[in-house]
Amino acid sequence: MRPWHLLLVPAVVLLPLDGSACATCFGETDSPLAAGMTWGIIAMIGVAYGVLFSIIGFFIFLIRRASRLAARPVEGAGSR
Repeated sequence: MRPWHLLLVPAVVLLPLDGSACATCFGETDSPLAAGMTWGIIAMIGVAYGVLFSIIGFFIFLIRRASRLAARPVEGAGSR
């Protein structure tokens, strides 16, 4: 380890930083940032449920198709 590493770690740890939170963290719920975050969460939930329902719909389609094919008589099975 180089000597300047020994000075860099305490300098970074002890460096005073101004910590600023966004408007949502401060409790300002009527800000445009909070509204955008809410719509972003709603959009993500919508996409997740859209994908989930698409997968469920695909499996329902496969089950219906398999039952239709199973109910259809086999061609050429009775003729000899």
